[in-house]
Amino acid sequence: MLIGLLTAVAASICYGTGSVLQAVGSRKSARRGGAGAGVTQHGGPNLQSTAQAAMTWEFIVGTILDFVGFGLGALAARMLPLFLSQTVISANLVVTAVLSVKLLGIRLTRNEWISIGVVCSALVLLATAAGHEGGGDASRATHWWLLVISLVLMVGGTVAVRFLGARAAILAGLLSGLGFGAIGVGVRILDGIDPFDPVALLTDPAFYAIFVAGAGGMYLHTVALQIGSVNGATAALVVGETVLPGAIGVLWLGDASRPGMAWLAVVGFALAVAGAVAVAWYGSPEAHGTGPAEPEEPANAPELTHTP
Repeated sequence: MLIGLLTAVAASICYGTGSVLQAVGSRKSARRGGAGAGVTQHGGPNLQSTAQAAMTWEFIVGTILDFVGFGLGALAARMLPLFLSQTVISANLVVTAVLSVKLLGIRLTRNEWISIGVVCSALVLLATAAGHEGGGDASRATHWWLLVISLVLMVGGTVAVRFLGARAAILAGLLSGLGFGAIGVGVRILDGIDPFDPVALLTDPAFYAIFVAGAGGMYLHTVALQIGSVNGATAALVVGETVLPGAIGVLWLGDASRPGMAWLAVVGFALAVAGAVAVAWYGSPEAHGTGPAEPEEPANAPELTHTP
């Protein structure tokens, strides 16, 4: 349990740091492109602008940290109940908020500090109440369903986001969160891990569902960062990444709390999600009185945005 918690915390730190760097790279790329550049006819970022954002050094380093976080998160998902591992990983919003003080020059408000305190306290409650993680036993049909649902959500979501344009921040955030949540479920039920069997691994539909959900989630997360205000998008990401996988873990994969502590796990989970949503909400650019960067701002000026 302790090793799993430390692994999940390390994943959260990697994701939180990577998000700050990716946000800086995305906004810097958009600023260099000028107003109206690299957008679709519906007002959202096109594939070219997203690719340009991904080529900045900040975004590249952030992506490397995301890959490290992915590996650590996968380990945590196999060592902890999903309602605990996914919630700890979603606390990367706290890491992002704290790092923004130093890297983005943002001063956190009292509401943000209170929200951060709520998340930290909730994680302590969850860790106290969490029991054993369930097994990875699931029918073959479940593996196929995970792949099909991941494909539908990521491909269909990408098309929908392109048509919705600038109005798609919340949808992009929710879909990216569901993608990251699907990774946790896929890692839990993946065949060929223990004992290691490369044939079983490569013939498991859940193996490919992980890559589809990961790639789609990363793309949609990048789009959400480009669109602008991501307070609602990030709140939706937290809900998608924690609530559904946690419920699946409890209802179908055998995750459980300690005897007599189910109520504490429910309270801790609810407080953690609510606190993370509050961190995203109070940490939005509007809450700090800052908006998108002005066109005449120098390209090397510090970016004063706050995105998870």
